[in-house]
Amino acid sequence: MTILLGVDTGGTYTDAVLLRDEEEVIASAKALTTRHDLSIGVGAAVRAVLAEAEIPPEDVSLASLSTTLATNALVEGQGGRVALVYIGFKERDLDAHGLREALRGEPYIVLAGGHDHAGAEAAPLDEAALTAFLETHGSAVSGFAVASQFAVRNPAHEQRAAALVQQMTGRPVSSSHQLSAKLNGPKRAMTAVLNARLIGMIDRLIGRAEDTLRDIGIPAPLMVVRGDGALISSAQARVRPIETILSGPAASIVGARWLTGADDALVSDIGGTTTDVALLRNGRPAIDPLGARVGPYRTMVEAVAMRTSGLGGDSEVHFISEGLQGGVTLGPRRLLPVSLLAVEAPELVHETLDAQLRATVPSEHDGRFVRAVAGQSSEGLAPRDADLLERIGEGVHPLASVLRARIETGALKRLVERGLVQVAGVTPSDASHVAGRVLAWDAGAARKALILFGRRRTGAGTMLSTSAEAVAEMIIDRLTRQTVTALLEAAFAEEDAADFDGIAPDILARHVLLRRGLAGHRGLVRLSAGLNLPVIGLGASAQAYYPAVGDCLGCEMVLPVHGGVANAIGAVVGRITMRQAGSVTAPSEGCYRVHTTQGPQDFANREEALDRLEAMLRETAVAQARAAGAADIQTTARRNIQVAAVENREVFIEGTITVEVTGRPRLAD
Repeated sequence: MTILLGVDTGGTYTDAVLLRDEEEVIASAKALTTRHDLSIGVGAAVRAVLAEAEIPPEDVSLASLSTTLATNALVEGQGGRVALVYIGFKERDLDAHGLREALRGEPYIVLAGGHDHAGAEAAPLDEAALTAFLETHGSAVSGFAVASQFAVRNPAHEQRAAALVQQMTGRPVSSSHQLSAKLNGPKRAMTAVLNARLIGMIDRLIGRAEDTLRDIGIPAPLMVVRGDGALISSAQARVRPIETILSGPAASIVGARWLTGADDALVSDIGGTTTDVALLRNGRPAIDPLGARVGPYRTMVEAVAMRTSGLGGDSEVHFISEGLQGGVTLGPRRLLPVSLLAVEAPELVHETLDAQLRATVPSEHDGRFVRAVAGQSSEGLAPRDADLLERIGEGVHPLASVLRARIETGALKRLVERGLVQVAGVTPSDASHVAGRVLAWDAGAARKALILFGRRRTGAGTMLSTSAEAVAEMIIDRLTRQTVTALLEAAFAEEDAADFDGIAPDILARHVLLRRGLAGHRGLVRLSAGLNLPVIGLGASAQAYYPAVGDCLGCEMVLPVHGGVANAIGAVVGRITMRQAGSVTAPSEGCYRVHTTQGPQDFANREEALDRLEAMLRETAVAQARAAGAADIQTTARRNIQVAAVENREVFIEGTITVEVTGRPRLAD
C-alpha cells in the first residue's frame, strides 16, 4: 500500500488529504491558513489528516504542495522590493506589456548592451553604469531581475550582469532567458521582475514546510505543483517561483478530473482571494499559448489556460453610493473577515464594534481593523510607511485609531501590498455567517459589522439597510452575479471570436441581451441563454454559493464529494513534466545557428544543427526531471520548421524544437 500526502495552502484554509495507491481518498482535513507563517497551518492540517486516518507519518511515501501564495501575491500586488537591470532596450520599452506599471516605482537601469536576432553582440555591456547602480541600490532591494535584448539568442550579457549582481550584493537574481525561451524582451523582463519579487516569499514557505514535515516525522521528499499542473522539486520551485503562479488552480483542474472523471466541463474554484475558471476538454486542461495571466500581468510562464479574478470568500466588500438604491461590489483585494478576527481577538473586536454602533455618526472606518504580519522583511520602507508600521506594532487595532491623517491611507496601502500588514473588514464570509450558511467563526461579530456597513448613506440620503440579514443577502447576491460573469467570460473566451464579430468576452458576458436571455425574457421577443456544458464547483465555500450560480446559468452544477480539497488531491496525483525549447536560425546562406545557453553554435548542415539542438534539449530536460525525482521517464520531441519559397526553391527561416520529459515522482522507501 502506498500513502500519498497532498497539501494546498489557500488564502483562508490549508487543506491536507491522504490517498491510498492514488485510487482512494482515505482522509482529509482543514486548518486555517496562517499568513504570517504558512508552515503553522500546513503542520496543523497534516497532523489532523494523519490523526484522522490513524496513519503513522513514516508511512507517507510522497508529499506534494500546491499553493495560491504566488497567485494571490500578484493579484494583491504583494512581494519583495526588486530592481530591474534592462540591457539593450530603450526607455520607452518599459511601457510595453505594463512593465513600468509592474515595477511600481522600484529602481531600474537601462543599460547599453544586448544582442541582435542572430545572437551577435549589438553593443558592449556598460559594466561601469551597472556597478554604480548596484552600489546605490544593492542594499535597498530583496532581489534583482535581469533582461537583455535577444537573450534567448545569446544570454552572455544577462549572465555577466547576473554574476556582477551576485558578486556585489549577494541578492538572488532572476535572468529572463532562464524563465522562457521565447522572443519578446519586455514580456520576458516582466516575468523576471515578478519571479524576483516572489523568491523570498516562496523560499520561506517551502523551507518552513519542509522543516514542518520533518518535525512531524514524514521522510518523503516535498514536491510542488507548477502552473501547468505538473510537479517539480522543492529546490526547483525555490529558484523559479514564478512557475508556481496558478499552482493551486492547476492542481484543482487535475483534482476535478480525478474526482469526477469529466471530459468536458468548466471548472470553477472559489478560494478566499480568487475565483479561477478553466476549461476541461477531452479530459485535459488547455495550456495558455500566450503565457499565464494573473490579475493585470501577462507572463511567459507555461500554465493552464485559466481566467483568474479577484473574487473569493474573503473579498473586500465595497459600498456603491451612486444611485438612489446604492449597492455593493466585491474584490479584488482580500480582507481578513471580521468574524475570523473576532475568534483571535474577541474582546477588542466586540468592544470596538459596540462602540461604533453607539456612535450617532458613522465613519468610513467602521468595522475595520488592522494588524501587522509577523516575520516579514520591512527593509526599504519609506519613512512614512515605516512610522505607520511601527505604530501598528504587534497587536490588533481599530483602523480609525491607527490612521491619523488621510495621507496615511497611501502608506497603509503600500504596507498591505508588501504583505506587511493585514486589514480586516466585511467580506462574503461574514455575510455567510449572518445568513446561516457557514458557522465556522464568530457570527455575532459578523452581524455587528454588517449592521455598521448598512448604515452608509445611498445617493437618496437613506441608509443602505438597517438589517444585517438584508446586507448579507445583498453581498451573497453580488458574489453570485460576479461568479456568473466570470464563468461567462471564460466560456466566451473559448468560443470562436468570428461567431461574435470579434466582440471581447467581457463585453459579451455583460451584454444586456445575454442577461435578459439568462432571465428567460418573454415579451414580443423570446430570449433564452445558458451554459451548454456542466460546471464543476470546487472550493470550501462552493457548496454555499454555487447552487445559485448553476440556477442563473441554467446548467448542471457538479459539486463533488471532497471538492473542498480538490487542490490538495490534484497536488499529489500529477506527474513530473519538464519542457525545454530552443531554436535554429540561418543568419546567412549555408549557415545554421543553434542558440544555446553557452552561446551560438554554427553548423553547415541543417539536419546536423537540428539534431544537435534536440540532443541538448533532451539532455537538459532529462537532467531536470531526474533532479525533480522522476522515475519511469518518457521523452517526446516536436519540431516546427519554417521555410519560405524564394525563386522556386525552399529557404530555411527558423526551426524550433520542444522536448517534453515526463515521469512519476519517485516514492520514498
